[in-house]
Amino acid sequence: MRILGLNAVFHDPAAALVVDGEIVAAAEEERFSRRKHGKRPVPFSAWELPERSAAWCLEHAELRPEDIDFVTYSFDPALTAPAAELGLDDPWDHLRRMYVGEAPGFVADALPGVDSAALRFVPHHIAHAASAALAAPLPYRDGSVLVADGRGESTSHLAAAYRDGAPEVLARTRLPHSLGLFYEEVTAHLGFLRSCDEFKVMALASYGEPRFLGELRAAVRSTGDGSFVTEPVDLAALAKARRPDEPWTREHADLAASVQAVTEDVLLDLVRWLHGRTGHRHLSMAGGVALNCVANSRIAQEGPFDHVWVQPAAGDAGTALGGALHLAEQVGDRTSPMAGADLGRAWNEAELEAWLRRARLPFARPDDLADVVAQALAADQIVAWFQGRSEYGPRALGHRSLLAHPGRASNLERLNDVKGREQFRPVAPMVLAERASELFDGPLPSRYMLFTHDVAPQWRERIPAVVHVDGTARIQTVDASENPLLARMLAAFERHTGLPVVVNTSLNTAGRPMVDDPRDALECFGSAPVDVLAIGPFVVRRPAVGDGADAL
Repeated sequence: MRILGLNAVFHDPAAALVVDGEIVAAAEEERFSRRKHGKRPVPFSAWELPERSAAWCLEHAELRPEDIDFVTYSFDPALTAPAAELGLDDPWDHLRRMYVGEAPGFVADALPGVDSAALRFVPHHIAHAASAALAAPLPYRDGSVLVADGRGESTSHLAAAYRDGAPEVLARTRLPHSLGLFYEEVTAHLGFLRSCDEFKVMALASYGEPRFLGELRAAVRSTGDGSFVTEPVDLAALAKARRPDEPWTREHADLAASVQAVTEDVLLDLVRWLHGRTGHRHLSMAGGVALNCVANSRIAQEGPFDHVWVQPAAGDAGTALGGALHLAEQVGDRTSPMAGADLGRAWNEAELEAWLRRARLPFARPDDLADVVAQALAADQIVAWFQGRSEYGPRALGHRSLLAHPGRASNLERLNDVKGREQFRPVAPMVLAERASELFDGPLPSRYMLFTHDVAPQWRERIPAVVHVDGTARIQTVDASENPLLARMLAAFERHTGLPVVVNTSLNTAGRPMVDDPRDALECFGSAPVDVLAIGPFVVRRPAVGDGADAL
């Protein structure tokens, strides 16, 4: 069966294509529209569909809209209730429910040739769960799954046991209780953009102490039955609300640390309860809360499961894939795990060369791209790395990355300046999988940068740019069999510097989506103080001031 999965209702609209149980393509609409998160998560935007990402998925597979057997939509209007009944203060939520009900017609208009009768609604958290259990490596297929986010139709959390490709739901938490909405509220109170900047709260937490933990635990706590409550908290009584243009204070950092700690504690309680019901060794996770890599590490290290896997597109974008995988299993297709997160667009050498000539940039094609880039990094240059298919999900995983030398402490500030980010934000290290345990203590391998690791004391002064204030790093391990070019670059960098680590952060600037196509890469290279662009087999170097060389 050819199944096109769509996510559209809240934020991070995305499309994914599953053919005969195989994941063929997946992409987020923001990478095409260049609008961060695709849209804001308000009822007025619920009619918007991931039209361009969906069209690309079909084009990539050389399919026409009329070739599609089913379209999934990761929200089921039959499971909703008025906002007031759910305890939510949203007088416009009825618009969201109305627009979702019209989704079959919207899809038929957006993709002429698709039969509106082919659309199937998949419950939001079931789509999240399938994106984890069915996309994870095979041992997780008959394991436990935990979903936690802001909200679905009427719930914010799901715990289930998977067997033969189908979930048995064991627990849910009904709205308005929601770890995701609680974390969003604190995000807004701290002057960041809700449903967008929660990762900034997680980073800021490392600069504070959880001195408000007692007050928060009284309101946010597990209930012993696989669920939890999040009662209202007077945040202003704990820390003064911060305006976006104001500097943060110790009080703000302490509130961030407190909300991070209570979130971790509740998640650990949920995981322990789930394990008590299933006895499984393997846990997979999805939902926006599962992008909290600090909490994930505590679950992996302190929780009862032997193995934990987190969907790299754990947020709502991942429900496009999960909805398609869930329906594939229902109609009899045996689904296969995702081989990696590189499920988006790619360009061949001829196409990339044409872009460079059109831009009239001087470029070269070195015999050994990996070594040329390693030498540039060793010379403390910043490299924009554009290789292969783009990533599905929010993490740069060696396909659309900014790279730098980890041994220069100043490179953290330098990269944050390049990207226009707050200086408390960390950058991440990438390391060859076989070397990771020498430097980092935590869940390994870590392909998708979704766990934090303690940096070995003897390495902290050697790679200071990637060590967060609390002595941790959110690492990405690189397997040579999966990404040989990246692995060769890391090995070459170690030959030149003695360091087996390179700084990796996403190839974008603040407020903009990650670079996706060659035009995005050239615009970013042209507007940001980046020294080298490695795009496919080609290298572009920033000319010296006053140079006017034409393209070769």
